[in-house]
Amino acid sequence: MHAVTFLQDLAIVMIVAGVTTVVFRLLKQPVVLGYIIAGVIIGPHTPPYALIHDEGTINTLAQLGVILLMFSLGLEFSLRKVKSVGAPALIAVVLEIVLLFWIGYEVGQLFGWGTMNSIFLGAMLSMSSTTVIIKVLGDLGKMKERFAQLVFGVLILEDILGIAMIALLSGVATTGSLRLGDVGLTLGKLGLFLAVVLTAGLIIVPRLIGFVARFRSNEMLVVTVLGLCFGVSLLAAKMGYSVALGAFLIGAVIAEAREIHRIEELIEPVRDMFSAIFFVAIGLLIDPHMIATHWLPIFVISAAVVVGQILTTSIGIFLGGNDTRTSLHVGMSLAQIGEFSFIIASLGVTLKATSDFLYPVAVAVSALTTLSTPYLIRAAGPVADRFERTLPPAVARMLALYTEWVGRIGAGSGDPRQQLARKLLWKWSAQMALNAVLIAAIFVGAAYVGSHPPEALQQWTSDGFWLRTTVWLAAAVCALPFFVATTKKLQAFGLLLAETRVSEQLAGERTAAIRSLIAGVVPIAGTVALGLFVLILSATLLPPWHVLTFLLLVIVLLGWSLSRSFHRVYTSGQAALIETLTDKSSGTTPPMGARVLADSNLKIVPIVAGSPAAGHLIRELELRSRTGASIVALERGEERLINPGPDEEIRVGDRVLILGHADQLASARSILTAPQP
Repeated sequence: MHAVTFLQDLAIVMIVAGVTTVVFRLLKQPVVLGYIIAGVIIGPHTPPYALIHDEGTINTLAQLGVILLMFSLGLEFSLRKVKSVGAPALIAVVLEIVLLFWIGYEVGQLFGWGTMNSIFLGAMLSMSSTTVIIKVLGDLGKMKERFAQLVFGVLILEDILGIAMIALLSGVATTGSLRLGDVGLTLGKLGLFLAVVLTAGLIIVPRLIGFVARFRSNEMLVVTVLGLCFGVSLLAAKMGYSVALGAFLIGAVIAEAREIHRIEELIEPVRDMFSAIFFVAIGLLIDPHMIATHWLPIFVISAAVVVGQILTTSIGIFLGGNDTRTSLHVGMSLAQIGEFSFIIASLGVTLKATSDFLYPVAVAVSALTTLSTPYLIRAAGPVADRFERTLPPAVARMLALYTEWVGRIGAGSGDPRQQLARKLLWKWSAQMALNAVLIAAIFVGAAYVGSHPPEALQQWTSDGFWLRTTVWLAAAVCALPFFVATTKKLQAFGLLLAETRVSEQLAGERTAAIRSLIAGVVPIAGTVALGLFVLILSATLLPPWHVLTFLLLVIVLLGWSLSRSFHRVYTSGQAALIETLTDKSSGTTPPMGARVLADSNLKIVPIVAGSPAAGHLIRELELRSRTGASIVALERGEERLINPGPDEEIRVGDRVLILGHADQLASARSILTAPQP
């Protein structure tokens, strides 16, 4: 009987959804609104009959819709695109989220809705709708325009911050407070979870999908992808996060696979079905009587969304260096709320943190702002024309000068070779920070196992001392590749820092001594700091000092004797990560900035009289093609050339800084210093 009831409910949902979507397609309105209205029509609050008998089952299917909707958003979110998001999008997103959150909170307080309702309302208002915007821009044929690219940049950053916001709201709803310490702890745990899932996923998942795709079976590929989707969603739920977070993350990882276009085509029908059920389920929760009761807050909040989004986003885009016309186009494209707001509202209902009226109010605001989106985008041009005509000439000139000034800053100033040195230092810093995060994840996981041992370990030993010691030792061995790689990175970092930041003009006769000091102190201080970091993380597992001293000695000897093997394992994983993040469609090799992450050894080669390289141009030596090593700097007296060009001549007395693997450096040194055969 239950099976018949479920089939009846599902049939009603899909039939009414299909009819309303056709109607909305004919009216040239977003189909998402059709799904929501379908839910209202068949919902329990709409007379004369309750057409749905088992709302629990439909809500379960709606949860599947949430997972697949966020998964599809992740598929559209490429991690490579994050690098292309510029300062304008970043400034706009920060302004938009902070100010809209504040506006939503104040509006909630104005209507006397309480602190928790106001916090969730602010979060709902701060997120635009990726689905609606992409659909409307596609229908209007504006996907390729410049303002649309800025809109996509804003949406990418919103997706990232939206995931963090969902995690924060989960913590706030659970604890009932918003203390700074709790926020920091929540964000720290979230960052740890994101780093581990993304790093492991980017190394493993694209290769797994590539292996499965070789069988040329659509069934195998769909089952594998959906298995990953639901598996990571379950992992996120087990870790105390929303299933939406796990679905989005695995979608972003799979988006880096070569087979992404094929996957999108295969997943699209499944996603569309469950997404329709999700939006219909949203409509089922809407009580038209409640909307009629709260009509004033709905219109006030809708006006706040439209005006607030237009102002904050337009100002942010303009401050980033764009003209007023482009800024207004971006702002008027983002003036709505959508799927992220629904998920935040669902989170409040699930955790019983918000009142019953807030969900239908949010949906009504989304419907009104979504309906206005196509008209606002079409009106952006005329509004920009009127704005430019009404501006006083002096103000218009000042705004144009500001745009030009920011554009010059964005184009970069100073020696591009110095910029490359800074880029290398920043990349190495980011790489070492990632290593520290992964080491932290290993020891945090070990600490959890030590305090909550599985039954197999409990049966293996009843002595907590041996269990904690064994778990700590296993974690230390697992972390050794990252530790060894970080120490090598610190050596390269210290050497490049000494060579590029200590000039003879400032240091004089002490130049060599200061450079040697920096090159030696940086790796030692960094290694000690990393070691203390590990000891603090594993404080709950540490054995007595005499045992710990012995184990540390064993770990040091193991790291020293197997350092090459550990470094090889690490660089293989790193190369796999870089390959995954490399744009396959361009057919080009990774840029130098990506290659140096795996080739982090540096060597200085002095050019003496009789050197075969003296008097030759860099391109004539063909050093990179012959050995794989690269010349990254030349020191010539007091002059220092970072990333010298191919037509730079090598002279006697030069000190050449070369970058590459150990064998590449040896081959390059023989070319630069020994007679050529």
